[in-house]
Amino acid sequence: MGIISWIVLGLLAGAVAKMLLPGRAPGGLIGTTLIGVAGAFVGGWLSARFLNRPVETELFDLYTWGAAIAGSLVLLIGIRILVGNSRE
Repeated sequence: MGIISWIVLGLLAGAVAKMLLPGRAPGGLIGTTLIGVAGAFVGGWLSARFLNRPVETELFDLYTWGAAIAGSLVLLIGIRILVGNSRE
């Protein structure tokens, strides 16, 4: 996948992660994209390391999306633990 594909995947995976874990999180659109892209890498690494299933390099692979969303959720939870989850 190219860099544009990673950004699109990250933006969508970060948005899905924020929808699954509602609440106030820092960052806005850029933060969502960064969380999603980093989450895609984290999800891919966790998948390859612990599940012995490396992520495919195709954008439209369902497993790639699952790993990216799961990684984004892990990062979003970690950020909320460190920063705090305020609903104000």
